[in-house]
Amino acid sequence: MRQMKSFFCGRLVAAALAPGLVGLEWLAPPAQAQSPPYCQQSPVAIAQKEKLRQAALKGDKNAQKSYADLIARHAEGLRKCREKAWTQNQGIWLRLYPCDARAGSLDSVLDQIVNRGYTEIYVEAFYNGRVLLPVTDNPTPWLPVMAGSGQDKVDLLAQAIQKGRQRGLKVHAWLFSMNFGANYVRRPDKQQTIARNGLGQTSLTANTVAGLSTDLGLGNPDEAFIDPYSPQARQDYIQMVREIARRKPDGILFDYIRYPRGHGPASVAAKVQDLWIYGDASWRTLLQRALNYKGMELIHRYLSKGYIKSDDLKEINALYPAEREPAWQGLNGDRVKSNLPVANQVTALQSELWNLTVAHAYQGVIDFLLAAAAPAQEQQIPVGVVFFPDGNATVGKSGFDSRMQPWDRFPGSLDWHPMAYAVCGNTSCIVSQVQRVLNWASASTQVKPVLAGIWQESVSNRPPLEQQMQAIYRVAPNLRSISHFAYSWQEPASDRNRKFCRP
Repeated sequence: MRQMKSFFCGRLVAAALAPGLVGLEWLAPPAQAQSPPYCQQSPVAIAQKEKLRQAALKGDKNAQKSYADLIARHAEGLRKCREKAWTQNQGIWLRLYPCDARAGSLDSVLDQIVNRGYTEIYVEAFYNGRVLLPVTDNPTPWLPVMAGSGQDKVDLLAQAIQKGRQRGLKVHAWLFSMNFGANYVRRPDKQQTIARNGLGQTSLTANTVAGLSTDLGLGNPDEAFIDPYSPQARQDYIQMVREIARRKPDGILFDYIRYPRGHGPASVAAKVQDLWIYGDASWRTLLQRALNYKGMELIHRYLSKGYIKSDDLKEINALYPAEREPAWQGLNGDRVKSNLPVANQVTALQSELWNLTVAHAYQGVIDFLLAAAAPAQEQQIPVGVVFFPDGNATVGKSGFDSRMQPWDRFPGSLDWHPMAYAVCGNTSCIVSQVQRVLNWASASTQVKPVLAGIWQESVSNRPPLEQQMQAIYRVAPNLRSISHFAYSWQEPASDRNRKFCRP
């Protein structure tokens, strides 16, 4: 009963099905606006469609036609229901496995998604260093998801797009971004692309926190973050985006547009060594932000030691006597005039260097996003960016969230997908995160919150999805799109069976 019950989050329309006809019962709009409908299907319609799917899979020609007709009717019914619902677009995040190439597996998954009233799916097309491209058509440096399955020509992403659209679903490709995967950065020809901090660490050696896409409470050994300034990393990623775009998804979503999150005290970047700007390309680019040799030398010393002293200022003045004050992009020159006392000048320069390195870290994220989005935009494919509402937070007087995710500077022309994953035992912190993003977004920016959870049950101290949605509706009734992480949470048995090719 628990699995069947979870399909419902409102009251059913009392309706009788005509004898001999395949019927569909939709959830009726509730009496009060703050309890929005979810367009989920009745147990009767679900059972009938599944029976037809299984018969069609066995070769029954009549069942195949009836199944196709029913899929089309469900798609039309879902479209009409969503036109009257608060969330006209409701998405779910989905990972596919090689076992989904089995006959009928993908159909079953997509049917279940429609049964739950979703209109969009976000299919993981690049994650943990693996790409959802056929083994025989993969010009990227990443291992295909299908590798080792014996089905080298299967294009699961293309199949998901085709079968999803048959059911009235929009199918988006969901890509990890600056997290390239451990296998990539361990390749001898790619090791120079990895991001480094000033402590000599990479995300493989630092104590970092895994993303929510892994099992709760577990780390992710496959995570590895690259230097966003690396030309090689950008070139490889752009090539992969082009291949994904060639499948013509309804959109491409970029996730992990950030640096790794440190654990404990390392979750705050409070000094230059905490910043992930010590990769070869990032270091070079930062030095090039200097506008004279004094500025370049001072930046170099600050990166190397983490501070500067009056002796450094005296030495660079002796090295470059023809130049005036040190200069670099964004420097407030009034603060570092040479007629100031040396101690005051050093204090001001050190503050300006910290501002420079923070801005440089942020700019790397933005530049990588713009480069990644370009191939999709060239093909007129909508682009979305996935981020944490607190990923750009300041901490204390001069500290920053170690993820350094400047989503408030992301282009407003992209769709914003804030992951409102806050945990406080109720909906208040989740709503607060959504409100924070809405306050920053321009009137033209499409904000599409992402919620974590399952229907009708709390999980990991998060309220049920319907409670989260109703709370958001009360403060943001004009929102038209929302999504849920993830299919694997809502259908854990189905996810496990598909992962290990079980019946």
